[in-house]
Amino acid sequence: MTAAAGSAGRMLVPLLLCALLASSGAYVLDDSDGLGREFDGIGAVSGGGATSRLLVNYPEPCRSEILDYLFKPNFGASLHILKVEIGGDGQTTDGTEPSHMHYALDENYFRGYEWWLMKEAKKRNPHIILIGLPWSFPGWLGKGFNWPYVNTKLTAYYVVSWILGAKHYHELDIDYIGIWNERSFDTSYIKVLRKMLDSQGLQRVKIIASDNLWEPISSSMLHDPELLKVIDVIGAHYPGTRVSQHAKLTEKKLWSSEDFSTLNGDVGAGCWGRILNQNYVNGNMTSTIAWNLVASYYEELPFGRCGLMTAQEPWSGHYVVESPIWVSAHTAQFTQPGWYYLKTVGHLERGGSYVALTDGLGNLTIIIETMSHKHSKCIRPFLPFYNVSAQLATFTLKGSFGEIPELQMWYTKLGKPSERVLFKQLDSLWLPDCNGTFTLELQEDELITLTTLTTGRKGSYPLPPKSRPFPRVYTDNFSVDYPFFSEAPNFADQTGVFEYYMNPEDPGEHRFTLRQVLNQRPITWAADASSPISIIGDYQWTNLTVSCDVYIENPEKGGVFIAGRVNKGGLLVRVAQGVFFWIFTNGLYRVTGDLGGWIIYSSGYVEVTAKKWYTLTLTIE
Repeated sequence: MTAAAGSAGRMLVPLLLCALLASSGAYVLDDSDGLGREFDGIGAVSGGGATSRLLVNYPEPCRSEILDYLFKPNFGASLHILKVEIGGDGQTTDGTEPSHMHYALDENYFRGYEWWLMKEAKKRNPHIILIGLPWSFPGWLGKGFNWPYVNTKLTAYYVVSWILGAKHYHELDIDYIGIWNERSFDTSYIKVLRKMLDSQGLQRVKIIASDNLWEPISSSMLHDPELLKVIDVIGAHYPGTRVSQHAKLTEKKLWSSEDFSTLNGDVGAGCWGRILNQNYVNGNMTSTIAWNLVASYYEELPFGRCGLMTAQEPWSGHYVVESPIWVSAHTAQFTQPGWYYLKTVGHLERGGSYVALTDGLGNLTIIIETMSHKHSKCIRPFLPFYNVSAQLATFTLKGSFGEIPELQMWYTKLGKPSERVLFKQLDSLWLPDCNGTFTLELQEDELITLTTLTTGRKGSYPLPPKSRPFPRVYTDNFSVDYPFFSEAPNFADQTGVFEYYMNPEDPGEHRFTLRQVLNQRPITWAADASSPISIIGDYQWTNLTVSCDVYIENPEKGGVFIAGRVNKGGLLVRVAQGVFFWIFTNGLYRVTGDLGGWIIYSSGYVEVTAKKWYTLTLTIE
């Protein structure tokens, strides 16, 4: 009556000896009394903001390889859910993403790269669940106010248009829609949104609210029967594996609709492995969605390398399949939305947790984690102290699982580099003579999946190209007749939106340009700067020359600048410092030490007029 021995340092303890070891915890996995909650999937966010910006510029085959590691079933992370930002022209963490409606009478469903990313995800996994959520909104919706609910019907029309555009132009069915990321909700707007969805034949699109905290949305739902009816999922951000009592009383699906946000080393992987289990064990959350999908933005921007993997060098093709990818695989490769958790899940006696899920057709997947406090701290919230120590854990399969003859075993060990193992398949666990009982010896910072599924795979490609810094000499004339993406390669907009523009009235060298297209401040999510700015290049550069042909369109108060050594972007772009060279249509020029224009190194007057091309050159030594 012994279970087969594993490999790579893992040991399955003989069952006859286990009875003599008092330290062993005993756990029963049983469906006799019914099942727990329906599992809704593991996912990640592209957006909030511009976190996939550099991915689109990757050369093939590197770009397709990255996408495979993220979305291809039974290969890498095998994500079930892709959540994207509905671009609103405003700064939303690491950049701005363009709106499909910059102005009231403007509609364009080919701006940005989220459409492309959703299609690539669907290409790999036709069943992937798609979610859209606004962070910022174009300014015209606010009618002079920094508030998207001035006219709830107008804002609902704007959001529903995005859903209809996804279907009409890209054959994408959006499954869930959110309200306003981490900002105030308006109960009237949520009800109007539901009515407008239904009027456009979008009854299948479900509403998530409020993508902030459990409260006050849960209490509002309990006091408003109509609101309770129209919201399908309560989504909270960074819940710390806990749920409010009012959220439970709604009897709605509960999701951690944004989580993780942690540097993607082994500590980040430990955070991710712990919350994927404990969000359900502690909080009955049936979906956990990571921010962010892939760290494809300049690392010096806020929350650098907080993606499930890293792909921030399109100029070299280099990328890194980080350990959170393989932690995701432990759950996502061996479950699917529509499976059910067992009621028998919980904490291990000496730290850690276990969950079990079934498809109701005889398949069973068990995920066990023993992530230590030191090696699994998420960036937020604060993690109260707890202890994990070596232990023996005995599991007994009962109910319909009592006759399972064999379980596949996948293993990850985090922590010490010398002991590191990522998503390794071990010998199968045979149970024909064990009465459904087996014992595992568990150490700290381990992740084990036991499953009846035999489809698991640790996908791989040849090593990507070696890492290289941004090219020391870089030019772009924007001469693209039919650009596939609206933004020029490697430019990362931080305030405003810069898009390819072909001027049909200019037959010369300035026929193709990059144009800043916003003429009003968006409804902001973060502290957008007063001046539009897009960054490109290497933060480490000190001696450099920047030269650019510029054209000022507004004759009354127009201006333009080029800059070097810009030290901040994203949420902090408003206080960016560096060396900025400005010209204005009133003839004023300035050299300043900051984007706000408060630190003035030099100023004077030159002959400058609008609607004329100039070449600006800035040399910094």
